[in-house]
Amino acid sequence: MSDARPTRRPFTPRFDVDAVVPPAAELGHVHVLAAGGAGMSAVVRLLLDAGLEVSGSDARDSAVLDALRTQGATIHVGHDAAYVADADTLVVSSAVRDDNVELVAARAAGLRVLHRSQALASLMAGRRRVAVAGANGKTTTTAMLTSALLTAGADPSFAIGGELVGPEVNARLGEGDAFVVEADESDGSFLVYHPDVAVVTNVQPDHLDFYGTFEGVRAAYGLFAESIGTAHPEGSADAVAGLVVTSADDEGARRLAEERRRAGARVLTFGTGEDADLRLVDVVGEGLRGRARLVVRDAARGVDAPHGQALADLDGRTLEVAMPGTHNLLDAAAALLAACIGLDADPTAVLAGLADYRGTRRRFEAKGEVGGVRVVDDYAHNPAKVEAVVASGRQVCAPGRLVVCFQPHLYSRTRDFAPQFAAGLARADVLVLLDVYGAREDPMPGVSSALVSDEVRRLSAEEDHHCEVHDVVGLDAAAETLSGLVRPGDLVLTVGAGSVTTVGPVLLHALEARA
Repeated sequence: MSDARPTRRPFTPRFDVDAVVPPAAELGHVHVLAAGGAGMSAVVRLLLDAGLEVSGSDARDSAVLDALRTQGATIHVGHDAAYVADADTLVVSSAVRDDNVELVAARAAGLRVLHRSQALASLMAGRRRVAVAGANGKTTTTAMLTSALLTAGADPSFAIGGELVGPEVNARLGEGDAFVVEADESDGSFLVYHPDVAVVTNVQPDHLDFYGTFEGVRAAYGLFAESIGTAHPEGSADAVAGLVVTSADDEGARRLAEERRRAGARVLTFGTGEDADLRLVDVVGEGLRGRARLVVRDAARGVDAPHGQALADLDGRTLEVAMPGTHNLLDAAAALLAACIGLDADPTAVLAGLADYRGTRRRFEAKGEVGGVRVVDDYAHNPAKVEAVVASGRQVCAPGRLVVCFQPHLYSRTRDFAPQFAAGLARADVLVLLDVYGAREDPMPGVSSALVSDEVRRLSAEEDHHCEVHDVVGLDAAAETLSGLVRPGDLVLTVGAGSVTTVGPVLLHALEARA
């Protein structure tokens, strides 16, 4: 990794990444914009757990908003400047535009305005902080780590970008001293956390609409890893040496590990190669489960004695998760190192927790089966994630076909990575491709999902594996097309970070009606 650093901190200019964040008890009445979103609803839940007065608003009503009302928040549907009249602090995300009437009113009134990550950091004061970042796998890794710690009796606080199956929540303040957070790198806001344990699943060229170049992405991860162990005053009882846990298989993460080791940081890597500190061997997939044997590299035991013994205790153990694909086993390995080495959790209890992990919503989530057609939903929205979820689908679809319904997310991402998306999607037997979900972006001239579908057709014509491609516009058209295509034995994957998640239930209903 280059030693070059950006001339400014890579953070949205509307927020100061270096600002001192007050503890949660000083925030007063907090109003949260877009409160129904996965990330923002987590903030609402945590602020309520901390005993604060919390209100919020969102464009549409939802089951999530109902749950927040039940927990004690005052929730409004729609946006109005009057909603912030009694607030002391406003919490927003980078997705909220500057012309939002509540944000405009809050700034005019001189209210404290915090980014979502800053609100989370205010809640982490006094706890051991674990922040999980990476282009792919951070939600799963965060959820696995949280579930394993819960099983081990650690009762952590946590904030995850998806709801845990079982507890059915994405955030909670626990009684334990650990706080696990999914750290969003998309706008540089992960620099706020200053974790004691930093987990980086991979470093890949994503969010180029914000960073501009891959070098900018790498520099941001470098700053993130440099910040470990700096949350507590030097010399205080809470001060820790810090630990970076990262992948030995991903080139960007390897460079990060090498850079941090040269700087004298404690670093442990996981992977399938011989140079990984914690290596996965004898990887086996059985249906929707995966299993591997753990091998600890001799050189890794040279860290300080207590952790060297903890690493030795992992050697020869079996790592098992109830999810298909090597990528999920790698996420579990990252969680295992963070728990056992970073937080001193018992390896036997953590491994048991990982084996019992039930998943999170929208991460290879089974939605149902009708007439022999299985439907699974996944949030994958960048090329590596899409490739991984399609590979997992291929692993479990036999003897039926793999049918993928994909909705590209963001015009800029579609423009920048259309060939990479196509390479992963071309492995499906049938592809139903929706138009681009713009989210925070306006349409771009010449950018559409046809950039992906045309490339899939080209690849299909050149390779032995044929992928049947259908371009559709609108969610109803996608469900109707799928219902006419599928047959018993097929596995249908609905894939994307936007509204495509609604297609699966509609398809299942249509299949039930047809049956």
